[in-house]
Amino acid sequence: MIEVKNLHKGFNGQKVLNGIDYVFERGKTNLIIGQSGSGKSVFLKCMLGLFKPDTGTIEYDGKPYSNFSDEEQRELRKEMGMLFQGGALFDSMTVEENIMFPLKMFTKQRKSEMLNRVNEVLERVNLTDAGSKMPSEISGGMQKRVAIARAIVNKPKYLFCDEPNSGLDPKTATVIDNLIQELTHENDITTVLITHDMNSVLEIGERIAFLKNGVLAWKGTKDEIFNTDDEAVTDFVYSSDLFQKVREAQQKGL
Repeated sequence: MIEVKNLHKGFNGQKVLNGIDYVFERGKTNLIIGQSGSGKSVFLKCMLGLFKPDTGTIEYDGKPYSNFSDEEQRELRKEMGMLFQGGALFDSMTVEENIMFPLKMFTKQRKSEMLNRVNEVLERVNLTDAGSKMPSEISGGMQKRVAIARAIVNKPKYLFCDEPNSGLDPKTATVIDNLIQELTHENDITTVLITHDMNSVLEIGERIAFLKNGVLAWKGTKDEIFNTDDEAVTDFVYSSDLFQKVREAQQKGL
């Protein structure tokens, strides 16, 4: 669990996050949504420890990050998995080498132990025959699954995902969404996911935080978000023609 209390962050006198209180629950997919410039990325980077909050606290399983010693901060980073927007695979490394990278960085395992773990996660993401391939030799969806495998190879307690469906077709995006949710439930991970994709909200939005101008403007579930009367939320959710039609259908009871 990650608990955020009265979080403020700004740059050069410009407020980006303004007094956010929120709990990211363990074992659930916690989505952060909002328009560009709403503060989502800064919020994520504060949780990752890349930005230091101006005021407020971020607690990991009840302990404020500000109270962590240098060694405890290093240990916490070992418990974090990160799925980057573009996958961020190393082009010069094979799939196997990409997934093994966090194990080399954060553990003292023998090569055979690392290989066993790599094979485990490759099997879990249904890429058992891809270990020797280069990222350029596999599809975009497969690259995302490799990135997920790398993010979970060190058995993280916290998984952060930045626009995991970026650049994917709808069918592949749904596969990635479902995989992230399954891994979250199977391993009891606190998963935090930034997305603009309303299909992701509909599919896996177990807990949703809606940011607007650096403020937590709304929170709820995927069922509640489609029934809220909050104007800012509905303007965001139903901004596309498709979801406007969904809304009209709901209002007509179809």
